[in-house]
Amino acid sequence: MKIAIVYATKHGCTEKCANELVDKLPNKPQVFNLNTSPSINLSEYDTVIIGGSIHIGTINRKLKKFINANINELLSKRIALYICCLFSGQKAEEQFQNAYPDELKKIALATGYFGGELIFEKMNFIERAMAKKVANIESNTSLINTKAINDFAQNIIRN
Repeated sequence: MKIAIVYATKHGCTEKCANELVDKLPNKPQVFNLNTSPSINLSEYDTVIIGGSIHIGTINRKLKKFINANINELLSKRIALYICCLFSGQKAEEQFQNAYPDELKKIALATGYFGGELIFEKMNFIERAMAKKVANIESNTSLINTKAINDFAQNIIRN
């Protein structure tokens, strides 16, 4: 089983989660950051894991563009989907549902909400102000859910 992990990140949380997945999956998955690898030959992979961060309620634009450009090929693969966001429970579920096309969600062998983080040094003034106002967070915060990442990896291995 040859695995590709394709992700887009703005401040690095989704990348941290992708790298953590690499350590938990067999056959050393190949990792692609859409910020530095805009074109990927998906035909080489049996399984494609797609991850994206949520900002202001929406998935990363580069990830959305990648999915739209490759939807037919993605539908022929084993697919797993995850998001990184600060919310959990119903709010995380809503953000996940809005992030990915229905046809990918229907065939996904694993889905996950891995939490998120706010690193103020990586944010611009407007992002910091919004984090303080909307999330009521005043300092660096990491809510990455390692158990969710482990469970996600195990679902991929089992399926």
